[in-house]
Amino acid sequence: MTESPDIIFVVLDTQRADRLGCYGHETAVTPNLDNFAAHSTLFEQAISPAQWTIPSHASMFTGLYPTTHQVTQASQSLPLSMPHIAELLQGAGYQTIGFCNNPLVGILNNGFKRGFNTFYNYGGAIPSVPRSSAKVPFPLKRLSELYTQFLRRISYPIQNFFGQSDLAFRISLNAWLTPLWSRFANFKGQNARSVEDVSRFLAEREGGREKRPLFLFLNLMETHLPFLPPGEFVDKVAPYFRANREARNILRQWNREAYRWAAPLAEPLGELEDRVLSDIYDAEVAYQDDYLGRLFGVLAARENRDNTLTIFVADHGDGLGEHGYMGHAFVAYQELVHVPLIVNWPRRLPKAGRVTTPVSTRRVFHTMLEAAGTLPGKVAVDPVKIRQLSLVASAQGHDPERGTAYSEVYSPLTFVKAIEKRQPELLERYRCLATRRAVVKVNEAETYKLIDVDGE
Repeated sequence: MTESPDIIFVVLDTQRADRLGCYGHETAVTPNLDNFAAHSTLFEQAISPAQWTIPSHASMFTGLYPTTHQVTQASQSLPLSMPHIAELLQGAGYQTIGFCNNPLVGILNNGFKRGFNTFYNYGGAIPSVPRSSAKVPFPLKRLSELYTQFLRRISYPIQNFFGQSDLAFRISLNAWLTPLWSRFANFKGQNARSVEDVSRFLAEREGGREKRPLFLFLNLMETHLPFLPPGEFVDKVAPYFRANREARNILRQWNREAYRWAAPLAEPLGELEDRVLSDIYDAEVAYQDDYLGRLFGVLAARENRDNTLTIFVADHGDGLGEHGYMGHAFVAYQELVHVPLIVNWPRRLPKAGRVTTPVSTRRVFHTMLEAAGTLPGKVAVDPVKIRQLSLVASAQGHDPERGTAYSEVYSPLTFVKAIEKRQPELLERYRCLATRRAVVKVNEAETYKLIDVDGE
């Protein structure tokens, strides 16, 4: 019997596909990811099941579309009746560990942490991170741990309240408060540190006593607003920026006004504003790629590298002013739902492969289960469906979904209600007065036809 492979599952939160070199971006800012893609299978038309974090992660964790799992808001939790990928792999004998930077995944009580033996959360006011390797006398270390645990028990319910309460959320969007929670309360986590911790964990696990196969989940949030890339990456992508006072003021204003991060634009972006937001996003992408280089080096040096399934995917992309929107709250345009999906599995997938057939990223769930092999007998997961929906099937030209991938839009209601209170006119022109359903059908000539399912 073949030994179950290790599984490394990396979510690049808010990463647009069109800003990676391997997906055609003309600016060379991602040499490490591009090199990884060159030795992996890249899915050119990967489609996220939803346009924002919570429903998209729930789909990847369960293999279900949002219509089925119904976890579309910060106030909702994954039902116990729906198995989480970490639960299934834990039941199959895997060591399960998570390193997460997004507070919507790592802090909220939404069931996303189920099944993990260990889960590190780098976001929030009191992060839970691996112990420092620095030598500290035991009494002091123990006191520090107890104090941190006490603060965390207090802070997590408060942070859950702000994430789920409409009033608290509206208050937090005040421009004077944004710097407090976005920087000092680690809204974006500690991404570079988390990658360093993952790299150290993998290196130390080599040759150790742990014999269970590994499932490791890593969420990075580098490319989400506020944009705060180090100066060297800003200089690389936008050499004009630091000497241009107007450009700096534009970024400073956007970083403070969190209310605008997910709202329809009242008016189109100005020419410099558009350039600044686009370029600084690229600087964040470049910074993320730089520290990922350390992780790629560790993965390549592992003894078990040929029996490891490694998946890099985004939960969604981001709007940078195209189509009259910023962020990822309200629409399903390409820049939001067309995401990178790169899979490396030496024993099952070709190196340097490219798959042009559209696929749903919810199918990473089936791919990981196929890799694990034997699952707990009490779990009602159809092994035939797992094999059929595995991305391996698509890579081999056997796609039961025939290139069909759906993306569903569920606007975060906390943002909707905040906009209704502050600028209701922004929503009025986009208001949906009736449910409309449609599918895009591709014929043999590769032309597209929009079909109104309701027949009106």
